[in-house]
Amino acid sequence: MVRRMELQDFQVIDQCLCVKLPEEIDHHHAEWICETTDRQIMQQKVTNVVFDFESTKFMDSSGVGMLIGRYRRISCFGGKVYCIHVDRQIKRMLYLSGVYRIIEIMD
Repeated sequence: MVRRMELQDFQVIDQCLCVKLPEEIDHHHAEWICETTDRQIMQQKVTNVVFDFESTKFMDSSGVGMLIGRYRRISCFGGKVYCIHVDRQIKRMLYLSGVYRIIEIMD
């Protein structure tokens, strides 16, 4: 059974929003992540966003769109988006889609 995301998966540390992503990022998860991340960015005065892919095993194109949208939102405020703990398959998708050019993928 796939664990659902909860608000505790969104933590602000030193004006940096850390988002612990679920095992699968599909259209439904991506939509909820977008809404919740955007709300946190605006309410918490966040300057950077870190997406933690440690538990993520699957992501479709809606996940790529989610990342690009959060980059567009946070870059308006001079912030950056980072991806950490990205597995080989998802990293490949991020490189093929060109996301790596605007979002830093950290090992």
